[in-house]
Amino acid sequence: MKIVLASKSPRRKEILENIFKNLTITNPSFKEKFKKNQIPENVCMDIAQKKGLSVSDNFPYSYIISADTIVFANNEILGKPNNKSQANKYLKLLSNNSHEVYTGVSLINKDKNINELFFDQTEVFFNKISNKEISFYINNYNPFDKAGSYGIQDWSKVFIKKINGCFYNVVGFPLPKFYKLFANDLRLIK
Repeated sequence: MKIVLASKSPRRKEILENIFKNLTITNPSFKEKFKKNQIPENVCMDIAQKKGLSVSDNFPYSYIISADTIVFANNEILGKPNNKSQANKYLKLLSNNSHEVYTGVSLINKDKNINELFFDQTEVFFNKISNKEISFYINNYNPFDKAGSYGIQDWSKVFIKKINGCFYNVVGFPLPKFYKLFANDLRLIK
């Protein structure tokens, strides 16, 4: 059984390598787009599914896993920032505030006619962060490949007051929920 991760995310690769020994990585050929006023769980599931479908013809007998993570704050979807100014804006918005992190996950196997989809949601509370801390983070870490401009697993963990929900969901892949839903299908336990 071949497992393919359709993702450019090193964090998803690292998480999934914890349960899959021979994980194949491929980059999806889908450009992420969304409108700011859409329902967050629908956005992340739609993008996750389209990422998986974009590579499914190349791996028709494999299980293809794809995911998308977004941050939702003040009724606005925050994707990956385009530049330092946008990263700064996002982090100021999150400072001393709560937000939700949504990750949509898709599991596709064309040969077995499998096209499953789910999402997970985690509430994250930030401490008040100073302009100096925001600048330090933006200049020394890479906020440009992270929804909401931060990665809970890197230095920005000092911004976190608390979370309600799955830590791995905030990193980019809700592994416990994925395992609960698909362990039997993927023969993770023999």
